[in-house]
Amino acid sequence: MNSARRFSRRLRTALRREAHELMHAGPPTLQLMAPIGPRVPDDARVQQVLDLCMRVGEVLLSSGENVDETTRTMLQLATVSGLPTVDVDITFTSITICCHRGMAAAPVTSMRLVRYRALDLTRLVEVNEIISRIERAELDVQGAAAALEVAVTAPHPYPRWVATAGWAGLAGSIALMLGAAPITALTAFLVTAVIDRTGRLLNRWGLPPFFQQVVGGMLATGFTIALFSTGIYPPETRPSLVVAAGITVLLSGLSVVGTVQDAISNYFVTSAGRAVEIALLSAGLLTGVVLALKVGLQFGVQLEVAGALPSAGRYAVAVAAAAAASACYALAGYAPLRSLIAAGIAGAAGWGTYGLLTLSFDTGQVAATGIAAVVVGCAAGLLRRGGGVPPLVVTLAGITPLLPGFTAYRGFYQLAIEGVADGLVTVTLALGTGLALAAGVALGDFLTKPRHLAVPAVSTAAEPAAEPERQ
Repeated sequence: MNSARRFSRRLRTALRREAHELMHAGPPTLQLMAPIGPRVPDDARVQQVLDLCMRVGEVLLSSGENVDETTRTMLQLATVSGLPTVDVDITFTSITICCHRGMAAAPVTSMRLVRYRALDLTRLVEVNEIISRIERAELDVQGAAAALEVAVTAPHPYPRWVATAGWAGLAGSIALMLGAAPITALTAFLVTAVIDRTGRLLNRWGLPPFFQQVVGGMLATGFTIALFSTGIYPPETRPSLVVAAGITVLLSGLSVVGTVQDAISNYFVTSAGRAVEIALLSAGLLTGVVLALKVGLQFGVQLEVAGALPSAGRYAVAVAAAAAASACYALAGYAPLRSLIAAGIAGAAGWGTYGLLTLSFDTGQVAATGIAAVVVGCAAGLLRRGGGVPPLVVTLAGITPLLPGFTAYRGFYQLAIEGVADGLVTVTLALGTGLALAAGVALGDFLTKPRHLAVPAVSTAAEPAAEPERQ
């Protein structure tokens, strides 16, 4: 009996011990919610840095910079400002940035819509200078934000009529480059000035860009047809080069280079969005030119396509005109005066290479354009290292003489007058030329781009800077 009582007591004690262990947890093997991840500043500092990065990215993207360069700049800016763990996502019209703060705090995410503004290359130069001063630790976040606000809200450095003269000078220079007579170049100058002022008025009224391209194509072709019908052009002056020059000016506003660079860098969503934009605006330009040609044909005026491009005897004149065209584009984009020389050098180098390949070595148009674009990209990279000029300024201006405005007009004319089959072949050739132009610039920029190394983070008085990490 005593043995049975002792066994019962031991059993109750064991069961009671097991129940107690099940109901009460033991000591943790790891400390829960330990701060794992990078040390970051407080919320106010994080918001300031993210806002600065977003505003810089908006300026770069709206200026035509490719997504890869914009993302790299934003990440570098966040790193030197004390936020080493930041992700950036850009999808054509929006920028999203997220700062990860480990397990100690929730991530901070911000998004900004990119509202495209008028082209202002001076603003782009000033923003690049602000970024350089931040990387050299000459500006803190508050000072950089104030300087950026001044740069973004400042008026254009030149009056609006100077930009109009730049666009008109671009058209006149392109006409001379293609072998036009002085009266044809002067007509291209005046017609493009009217197109620019009309486009400015339509933009103020809020007309969508597609219809602005339609109006621009109709004005360039219609004015030329009207002047040609009055007999103002002497024989052999090739008035159709006025239309080709106007088309080149209207094509210069399309972000062809950025689109191809985004595709090459695997930013397919943004590249697809830009490609749709280019296709839509090009369709508007095609519509305007074809409609004007059809109207002229109804009145018995047929503006035939000009003959062959200038021969070797006009090579020096064409190179000088290409340099003037690039400088005029930079002036029309409100670039600083010191950038005009660099733009002219890039334009002369690009078209000089193209002319040498086509005239001396009988290279095809697409291949010659691609090789010339590589030269422009390399020139932009070298000028960036030597003169402090942002490569985008030189690239946009340098490729302008190489744009397939003449080929595009020939294709539009064939679609309107000769037949769809021939027109589609020529338009496809113009498209291939544009793609070769963009790919060549991307390759030249890659060959001369400096390899960025990690830089020390900007320290603050409130908290030590975080250790920079490789992105």
